[in-house]
Amino acid sequence: MADSHGASVKVILAALAGNLAIALAKFVASILTGSAAMFSEAIHSAVDSGNEVLLLWGLRRAARKPDASHPFGYGLELYFWVFVVAVLIFGLGAVVALIEGIEKVRHPEPVQKVWINYGVLGLSIVFECGSWYVAFREFKKQIGEQGWLAAVRRSKDPTVFAVLFEDTAALIGLVLALLGVALSDMLQMPALDGAASIGIAVVLAITAAFLAYESQSLLTGEAAFPEVRRGIEGIAAGAPGVVGINQVLTMHFGPQEVLAALSLDFDDTISAADIEAAVAHIERSIKTAHPDISRVFVEARNCDDQRRRR
Repeated sequence: MADSHGASVKVILAALAGNLAIALAKFVASILTGSAAMFSEAIHSAVDSGNEVLLLWGLRRAARKPDASHPFGYGLELYFWVFVVAVLIFGLGAVVALIEGIEKVRHPEPVQKVWINYGVLGLSIVFECGSWYVAFREFKKQIGEQGWLAAVRRSKDPTVFAVLFEDTAALIGLVLALLGVALSDMLQMPALDGAASIGIAVVLAITAAFLAYESQSLLTGEAAFPEVRRGIEGIAAGAPGVVGINQVLTMHFGPQEVLAALSLDFDDTISAADIEAAVAHIERSIKTAHPDISRVFVEARNCDDQRRRR
């Protein structure tokens, strides 16, 4: 868990450092040149910088120990802050870029000192590629033999793929901005600069929608992987005195915090002491086999109870 937390922090800090430098350069360039695409990219990088700060805050909040008001810990808070990041990408990134782009298309003005844009966009692509590589390297460790989309859908730690998606959207936005500036300059069509800003808004909106969908799924309580559930069932079925499994429920309270609740039928001929020993054995075995499972609750029933309930 500590390794995963450290990797997430490293990825976020790398992205934050790059985005702060890039945002400042883009704002200066947009003021000097009047480019709508450059201004949209400056807003994009500024929003990304704020997002990285929120992710760091979320990691810190989620790492707090359980207490009386949150007996299962604060792990779910990380998912909340990822959802906030998605809202900010859409609200402050996509909407502002869209408004700026539409305004520039309606009232096109030639971009001044276009060489400044070329230089800033080129350097931004270099910095963004470095940040993207750090995020991709950590994300690749999580992928294994899975495909990208499957790995994102299965991942319970949204911080790394959130930064990776932000950086991917940033690179696409930079390419669109570069094309918009270059075409508007070469073809003497300033409206293309605004069209590039609208394209950046679309990229940001898609990124925000995907992150929002993934984080709300985690925030509302996702179960552990099917193979984890099958492993729990196998351990419970092989425990002494267990004659049936009624239900196995799991829920993630954080990337490495899983709760497991089992309802088991026990042989009604064994003693309460034997049942207690079997429950303790099940709990130890589950936590040993699946270290991410931090809490195990077992409801013990005997066969007569189960028949009467039915």
